[in-house]
Formats: sequence, structure tokens, C-alpha cells
Amino acid sequence: MDFGFTQDDEDFRAEAREWLAVHAEGAGDRRSWERTLGAAGWIGIGWGADGYGNRTATLTQQVAWAEEYARSAAPPRSGHIGENLLAPTLIAHGTEEQKSRFLPPIAAGEELWCQGYSEPGAGSDLAGVRTAAVREADGRTYRVTGQKIWTSLAHEANWCFVLARTEPGSRRHHGLTFLLVPMDQPGRIEVRPIRQLTGTSDFNEVFFDGAHAEQVVGGEGNGWRVAMSLLGFERGVSMLAQQIGFAEELDRVVRAAVESGAVADPVVRERLVRQWAELRTMRWNALRTLGGSGDAGAPSVAKLLWAGWHQRLGELAVLVRGAAASVGPADWSPSSPYELDAAQHLFLFSRADTIYGGSDQIQRTIIAERVLGLPREPKGAA
Repeated sequence: MDFGFTQDDEDFRAEAREWLAVHAEGAGDRRSWERTLGAAGWIGIGWGADGYGNRTATLTQQVAWAEEYARSAAPPRSGHIGENLLAPTLIAHGTEEQKSRFLPPIAAGEELWCQGYSEPGAGSDLAGVRTAAVREADGRTYRVTGQKIWTSLAHEANWCFVLARTEPGSRRHHGLTFLLVPMDQPGRIEVRPIRQLTGTSDFNEVFFDGAHAEQVVGGEGNGWRVAMSLLGFERGVSMLAQQIGFAEELDRVVRAAVESGAVADPVVRERLVRQWAELRTMRWNALRTLGGSGDAGAPSVAKLLWAGWHQRLGELAVLVRGAAASVGPADWSPSSPYELDAAQHLFLFSRADTIYGGSDQIQRTIIAERVLGLPREPKGAA
């Protein structure tokens, strides 16, 4: 594909780079950083002409912004779930009232969202959700009861979009509804952080005990269609930005291999070159599918490519350091049992890459059934 940046795109890139250079370093906590981004108009630039208060940008300008952000010293985003997942879903399926209510606070960095999809018995198999929502007598309020797990940033979120079963006795993808649930409901919603191998707690368990919800997106019973639409939005621009971070991680691994002398091993050299070549391949694949290729398997192919690549890079990061990779950067203490350096964190965190966001097994099943037309995998009762 013929992909390039115009002078307008480069001017936009320069503006983004200069703004980030001034504001990103020492930006403070992630919550205040979201408000800073919103006040400057950098949230929701891909939402189109009805940007609800923020600037609009072409697809190539969105790529330029994402790449400059990835190269900067800016903090990790805590508003990306609302901006990149919920907002496009509301634009596609929400009412005008819902867009007016929820998009401006996301664009301003004022309201944060989390995603209530996975459950203990329905992780990658989303159609097996059991969280139930029962309509109250008033006809507009639902009582939500059940448990979600691996819910990113739930401990910070103001709202959660929840896939729940509203038709008793329904099975699989039938009878599901996409609900918007306010998180500030003491006694009805409990959030329990999950401590990970890395020692951090970005994921959470969320328990709903009769939580109230009034907002339905796409109509009752149409939750599966809305949920699948949402999952299709995480591609293209975000993939290209992700690869900027991957390239920087690969550079650090190569430098470590040179410093340790591991680069003299021909097997290590071959693996480093393969990582570089595969990263270039992923970039061209992301450019090919930028803006949507019509290929039903494209998102699954991309997930399989980057998840395995990143996991192998984590393994290389500790391999090239030898025995030194087993020693932490700080002494053990009761208040801080262990501290990880960048390579150790990469190795441990990347173990989850082939699981979260749809496991490798699920991605291969999607490709088999929807692209190759193979017989559907037998499913148990939900």
C-alpha cells in the first residue's frame, strides 16, 4: 500500500512532539495527566467531525500522534479504554443522548472507564458470560449481579461497560445486553485488585451485587453484536503505536546482548535478527490493514503475531543477560519483597500476552471458522 505523510501531517507531528516535550516529563499521576491531555484537545482526535469538543485529525495524523506519544516520556494512559473502545462503540451504536452525556467527559479526561467482559468461567469464551441483569419494576433500571475478572483499571474507573445476560435461560450469544454501569455504588460493587507476577495490580476482580444500571447501548438483547463491534476497534493506529514501544524494547535487548557478550553466540544473533525482521513484518501488516481491510481474520492475525513476538522478546531479554538476570536491582525488604528491572518486568509481564485480549487458542479458532470455513468447534452449554 502507498502510505506516506503529507506536509500537513508532518506539521501536526511537530506540534504533537513539541507539546509532549513540554508537558509529558514529570506529568504527575495518571488521573491528572488525562485532564491535561483533554484540556489540550488530544483525546478523541479519531472520533470524526462530531468530536464533542476536541480537535479532529486525519488517519495519518492519528498515526503521527500515537507514534510521538509512544516515543515521549509521557505516562501510561488510564483513559484509553473510554477513548479507544467505548467512544467508537457509542458513536456506532449509541443514542444522541448517550453520545452527548458520555463523550464530552471522556474527551475532557474527567471520566475513566473499565471493561466488564471476562468472567471466571468465561475468559476468552465471551459468549459464556453468566453475569445477570434483571429489569426493575420501573422499566428502565437493571439490577446487575455477577462477577467479572481481569478488569483493567477498575480500581480507578468511574464507569464500567458490562456484558450481561438479560434473558433468563438464554445460551451463548443470545439474550445478552451491553450496559453502562456507574462504579460508585458502595455495597453493590466491590473491586479487588489482583497482584500479578510483576508485583503490580493493574487487573481486578469486580463483584456486582444488585448494582443499578440504566443505560443500554444498542437495545436489550443486542449485546453480542455491540460487544463484537467494540472488539473490532482495537486495531490499526494503536497497533502502530504499540510497535514503537516494541522497537525500543528490542533496542535495549540488543544493547544488553552486546554488553554481556551474548551476541557472540550465533543462536542468539539469529534470534535477535529474527525479532527485528518479524517486527518489520508486523508494521507492514498493520499499515496494510490501517483503517480496516475488510479481512475478517485481520485482528486475530495481528494479535497472534504481536503476542508471540513480545513473549519471545521477554525470553531473550533475560537470556542475553545470563545469571545476572536472576538478581533484582534492589535488596529485599518486608515492605517491598522484590523489585524488577525493565528486562525482568518484560519477561514476566509478557507471559500474559498470549492470554489476555483473547487467547491464542481463541484467535486460531476465529481464523479457522470465519476465514477458512472449517467446521465450528463444539461448545458446551453456557
